[in-house]
Amino acid sequence: MAEVVEFRVPAGSAQTLLVWGLEPEPGLEHSLFSAFSKFGPLYSVRVHRNAAVAGPGCYAVIKFFSGGDASRAQRACNGQRLFQKSPLKVCVCTRQKGFQQQVLALNSNKCQELANHYLGFNGWSSRIITLQNVSGFDGENEELGKTLQKRSVKYLCAVEVTLPDHGVRTRGVALSEADVENSEDPLRFVTASRRVQKLAVGKALSSAFQKILLVVLENGKVAVEYNSTQEELTDSLTEEELKGLVQVSELSLEQFDLKEDEVLSDLSFDDELPSWEMPSN
Repeated sequence: MAEVVEFRVPAGSAQTLLVWGLEPEPGLEHSLFSAFSKFGPLYSVRVHRNAAVAGPGCYAVIKFFSGGDASRAQRACNGQRLFQKSPLKVCVCTRQKGFQQQVLALNSNKCQELANHYLGFNGWSSRIITLQNVSGFDGENEELGKTLQKRSVKYLCAVEVTLPDHGVRTRGVALSEADVENSEDPLRFVTASRRVQKLAVGKALSSAFQKILLVVLENGKVAVEYNSTQEELTDSLTEEELKGLVQVSELSLEQFDLKEDEVLSDLSFDDELPSWEMPSN
């Protein structure tokens, strides 16, 4: 049976494992990540201390991108000692109570990790079509702006992602902005502008990946589908037409050292603990 993997924060209960019976130790999250990432790419590993009524120890919530990977990890790790003296207890979340989790886009770093895992480092490429300062394009009053203690910095970015082996090409467009306090130190403004640029690039790259669906087959092979429900106007525009909208300049994505601080999606709902059901065997 094939499974569809999206470039989104995993919200399905079948993709989430609860691990308990953990012994507190330095580097516990790293140990869990090393043990469970062998079964497939992970979105997150979160360790929490047991409630006082439950006694000493810890439990962890581990989110996979693939429900199949989570199921294999549960079967292989439940009752095993792995990296500690006592055996772990591992179960798959089967249902969740409370509010429905919002489906969130992955940040660009996670998108690249997922693409590298399923497509290979040479299986995809990306480029920045445009990155332009659009500050003041919304008709700001310059005289009024002189009296303000802050000024707004805005950058528009368009990124193209190509999967040559699958004949798929998508685009993502994003706008990022920030208010910067007026200062006599020009470095502060330059630093803020750089950060806004990085945010715009990261958001646009993430937007481009949202239109890609990975179909993972039982034999491990991966097919790719274009998600037309996420299609935007910019997908049908040529670069000449884009030039009529914004000034286009070719840039390399490698120029932007995207860090985890440009996260779009690390809004965790792990504190809203789900209901769990132990496997029958």
